[in-house]
Amino acid sequence: MRHLNDMLRRRRTSVLRIGYLSAGAGLFAALYFHAVHARPAEHPMIPKLEAIFAPLADTKSPGVAVLVRKDGRAIFERGYGVRDLRTLAPIDARTNFRLASCTKQFTAMAIMLLVHDGKLRYDETLIEVLPEFPSYGKMITIRNLLNHTSGLQDYETLMEREERSRQHHWTAENQILDAEVLGLLEKQNSTIFPPGTKWAYSNSGYVLLGSIVAKVSGRSFGAFLRERIFAPLKMEQTLAYEKGKNEIANRAFGHSKEANGWKQTDQSSTSATLGDGGVYSSLSDLAKWDLALTQNTLLSETEMRAALTPVQLAGGAQPVWPADSDRPAGSPVSYGFGWFLDPYRNHVRVWHYGDTMGFHTYIERFAGDPAGRGALSIIVLCNRTDLDPEKLAAEAADLFVGTD
Repeated sequence: MRHLNDMLRRRRTSVLRIGYLSAGAGLFAALYFHAVHARPAEHPMIPKLEAIFAPLADTKSPGVAVLVRKDGRAIFERGYGVRDLRTLAPIDARTNFRLASCTKQFTAMAIMLLVHDGKLRYDETLIEVLPEFPSYGKMITIRNLLNHTSGLQDYETLMEREERSRQHHWTAENQILDAEVLGLLEKQNSTIFPPGTKWAYSNSGYVLLGSIVAKVSGRSFGAFLRERIFAPLKMEQTLAYEKGKNEIANRAFGHSKEANGWKQTDQSSTSATLGDGGVYSSLSDLAKWDLALTQNTLLSETEMRAALTPVQLAGGAQPVWPADSDRPAGSPVSYGFGWFLDPYRNHVRVWHYGDTMGFHTYIERFAGDPAGRGALSIIVLCNRTDLDPEKLAAEAADLFVGTD
């Protein structure tokens, strides 16, 4: 009997041990599941950011994509509205927008990479790079093209002259290409002002920079961007769009608001030029670009300094916005290579806007350390022209700037 009782006692002890082990394993599994799947605490500014952008939500209208990165991580990433009115596909982080003039930061980076390679110099003249260019190019340097002090005539103005004289007619179906822009500039015999003496925003300069990238690298502009910028950073959806040569995944189409509703206004006669505005990208890819700029992934901090140094005019004059710009004439302007450098609320930042047929875009970055601490980046991409992304970005920035 005692032997039987001992056996029963040992069996009960084993069952208890198994029960303890099972309970412990269950508790561990629950804790593990919670650790893996628990969402991080919501940033306290998210409700306020939602209040700025949520009124733009509409399942039947074009809209906006917004990314806010704070201290090196995304805290707000939203899409509002639809990519196009045919499919009504919603805008999300992978929707590709035409960046318009926000393309210029990529064009400038391409030039800087060629300087890094020893294939180009900032003080090299246009004639040295493009020997067929008229003699007035002897005074224009790569640096002048990058910081908008070249004095080149605006190619859209030259297009209008050609059309008035019935020499050529460009449309959304018959768009001007980079080679034709070069041809228009080669017909001129002077700049608007002596290079380096004034500042005037120049799409002509950035179209030429795109052509220079192709000429010096031996690759097309788009191929160079893909191989040296987009692929290394795994910006898999971003591209320089060339109709008939590549396709845009998850494409947003541009729109304008008219009295009777929305009209697709995606392309114009100037939508095919590359270096000044031809790149399409998404929030998810631009987040990778933002991180690369923070960490100096493509170029060292020393090499990047040139892009972030405000232009200095000959004689020490202050660069100002000219009379025919979209800013108050005579107001100060600070520009580097592909970036405006004007501070905001006394905080150092870089920024750029894009404004083209059917699209308005805006990117601004407030400086932080290499790990991203203290940094703030705001990206607003619109496929409708009734919105002002710069104003929306300022409302978002005001939630953070001056509160740290």
